[in-house]
Amino acid sequence: MKKLFTKEVKIALAVLISAVILVVGIEYLKGINLMKPTNYYYIEYKNVTGLTVSTPVVIDGFKVGLVREINYNYDKPGTVTVEVSLDNQLKVPSGSKAVLMVDFLGTATIDLRLNKYVSTYHSAGDVLIGENAPDMLGSIQNNVLPQLTAMLPKIDTILTGIQTIVTNPALSESIDHLNRITADLEVSSKKLSHIMDKDMPPILANVTGITENVNEFSSQLNELDLKKTVVSVDSTLLGLQSITNKLNNNDNTLGLLLNDKQLYDGLLNTVGSADSLLIDLRLNPKRYVHFSLFGRKK
Repeated sequence: MKKLFTKEVKIALAVLISAVILVVGIEYLKGINLMKPTNYYYIEYKNVTGLTVSTPVVIDGFKVGLVREINYNYDKPGTVTVEVSLDNQLKVPSGSKAVLMVDFLGTATIDLRLNKYVSTYHSAGDVLIGENAPDMLGSIQNNVLPQLTAMLPKIDTILTGIQTIVTNPALSESIDHLNRITADLEVSSKKLSHIMDKDMPPILANVTGITENVNEFSSQLNELDLKKTVVSVDSTLLGLQSITNKLNNNDNTLGLLLNDKQLYDGLLNTVGSADSLLIDLRLNPKRYVHFSLFGRKK
């Protein structure tokens, strides 16, 4: 009887199994699970920069599929058809969009944005709406770079002004002044600390003693009979007022001397006459005095 599994058959089976394992391994390394059922859809893009086979398809950041093939559509020049496989359980509503996004490092991702406002769904094999998200690098190149280019002359002017200020000798002098001021402040601070530690306690002790003396003096003032003192002062003021009134009246000698104008004029005339008499006496003494050292002549 002829054997069923000859050496040739065994070698063929080994090669076939190896090929299957190789294909499954390659697909697995690509992120494709051949054992998981999927649905295939097609997306048309005008630009697929950064897009590669096995690029993930995500919904709100969760992976629901990946890219299987990328082919140029020769029937519609300027478009590229991308075949994606999505989970079998995923229902894609009509009008959903597949947005191709490229990050700053050039890594592409297809963000599937489902239309939540319809109740109809795409069938497997349908063409989904494809859009390209604004390229970050292109946006920077188109929007940011022109503004930076316009700002470069201003930045150069600012840097030149800063360099001028930094190289100005006045800045070095100002820094030296600040250093000296800082040193003086440090010395003053040390002196103040010394005063607070050494001189302030005796001063505070003196202030305490003065306060105690003031309190003692206040106590002594409280103990004085101020009422009698005030009465005595009032009596003295009344006496002074009585004397003043008498001096202003003409019913007494002092009042007459101070208030009688005729008496004042008479005294003034008498003083004038006495003055004239003294002058005449000084000028003509012989008229009033007769004397001799040797006696009177006969």
